[in-house]
Amino acid sequence: MHPLDRLVYAEVSVPSVKEAFLELAQKALAEDAPGRIAWALFDFVRDLLKARKSKVAVVADDVFQAIGLDRAAAYVKGLLNMIEHPLYSYENIVVPVAASEGRSRGEIGKHLWAEILPMWNMPRKGFEELYEQVPGPKPGVEEVWRLTGGNPRVLAQLYKAGWRPEKVVETLAEKKRLTLFAGSLSGEEREWLRQAVEDPDTLFARERIPLMEKLAEYNLIVDSVPRRESWLWIDRPPPEKDLELGVGRRVAWQTPLHREAVKKALEELA
Repeated sequence: MHPLDRLVYAEVSVPSVKEAFLELAQKALAEDAPGRIAWALFDFVRDLLKARKSKVAVVADDVFQAIGLDRAAAYVKGLLNMIEHPLYSYENIVVPVAASEGRSRGEIGKHLWAEILPMWNMPRKGFEELYEQVPGPKPGVEEVWRLTGGNPRVLAQLYKAGWRPEKVVETLAEKKRLTLFAGSLSGEEREWLRQAVEDPDTLFARERIPLMEKLAEYNLIVDSVPRRESWLWIDRPPPEKDLELGVGRRVAWQTPLHREAVKKALEELA
């Protein structure tokens, strides 16, 4: 399920449970209360297992903004308890939960029971396969790779924008109110931000940590990027360092176009 995108799927072998859950989801979305769907998941799984001992897979994507970041840890702990202390027995159960912003990671990562693995953008080969499926005339794959850094969502945004990166940059800057954000910084902080546009690792200094945390809250960067050992990551880790894509050893821009949006905001204040 992805409550923020208003996408909810239920594939179960007990029709009454499926119908009840989808009915609740439709009502919650109609009332603009997507967080209710996320919390209803616990009752849904309980009712499913009560009806029949089953194999269960729950995939939750970006639920924390729907339920509130202050409840992120409680929600994940509830999912863990559903696995470790079930009210009804099950054959197998797996519950991957994904988030695209950094604050939930910090909130959940405070707890020893949490196991967090980062996932980077698509590797080059897989991205090229996706690129080939995009219909119509388009820029060369090398140019698209440099603009997206392998991020499939930005690829979709570029396609919808008629392959005009300036339009995507403008949308990012407006959505995140980056000119206002940059204007709220001191002159010294803006200079640090200009340096980070060139090399994000410059943020990894004691006096610049508060600025780095602000950028992470705006979902513009990934802070404290783990080492590139494969066992620390889901799928392939990012490159060790690629400043063309905005990837440093310790800090990375979400995508090259996120970096360009920040650069545009700084230029407007110059």
